[in-house]
Amino acid sequence: MAAPSTPLPFFVYGTLRPGEPNHDRFLRGRTDSEERARLHAAALYDGPGYPYAVEVPGSVIVGELVTARPEAYPQLLRELDRLEDYAPGDPHNLYERVERQVTRDADGTAVRAWVYLAAPAVTARLRTHGKLIEGGDWINRG
Repeated sequence: MAAPSTPLPFFVYGTLRPGEPNHDRFLRGRTDSEERARLHAAALYDGPGYPYAVEVPGSVIVGELVTARPEAYPQLLRELDRLEDYAPGDPHNLYERVERQVTRDADGTAVRAWVYLAAPAVTARLRTHGKLIEGGDWINRG
């Protein structure tokens, strides 16, 4: 498992994707690359204006693998943690930032990346009362 300061790329699947409201606010001009990718063994659930990712075997989430510019990485990591209501070890987190393997669409290679998954209490609530986003694609959720 990578240390919190390890500069891994981010897998984004909701409001941070290109064309979505938080992409320009947080990512524009701060990335070296953004490429289509997929997170396997996870599904998307609808949230209040944004999605939650939950680990679900056999499901796939569509998103982008975002590599931050090295000089922008430390501040971007802090800003994304704040955006996602994530603080290490906080039991009130909405999301947990975890290291997962994602697959690049372009060439099928596997890459380790930071992913914000729904925190355990949120996951439990979503699994019983949540609305699954069929196809795992926030942008094309219909």
